[in-house]
Amino acid sequence: MSYVDEDRGAGHVQELRRGTVVLACLVTLSEPNYGYGLLETLSEAGFSVDGNTLYPLLRRLEKQGLLTSEWNTDESRPRKFYRVSPAGAAMVDTLMTEWTTLDTAIRALGERTTQ
Repeated sequence: MSYVDEDRGAGHVQELRRGTVVLACLVTLSEPNYGYGLLETLSEAGFSVDGNTLYPLLRRLEKQGLLTSEWNTDESRPRKFYRVSPAGAAMVDTLMTEWTTLDTAIRALGERTTQ
């Protein structure tokens, strides 16, 4: 039997994932990819993101200078490819450092409560 209400628990999981989607996108886009391809890559890694969340996020990250984009018109259907910019790569470093710090702190807190 679970001690966490499923609806409440799902809300917290969603909130946690929302906070990590920027980092997941920036890390993944060290190699160029288009929106749907990025959705598939994230999903295959176990990081499910809805297109209604991803596409506005990509535009926002581009506007912030963390991503660059380029249209590929070589195929019958043009696709906008995104790639992390130098500023985005620096942001990945910053966010990964913070992620590691938070992970270490949370694990230490967990160890204190199990002793």
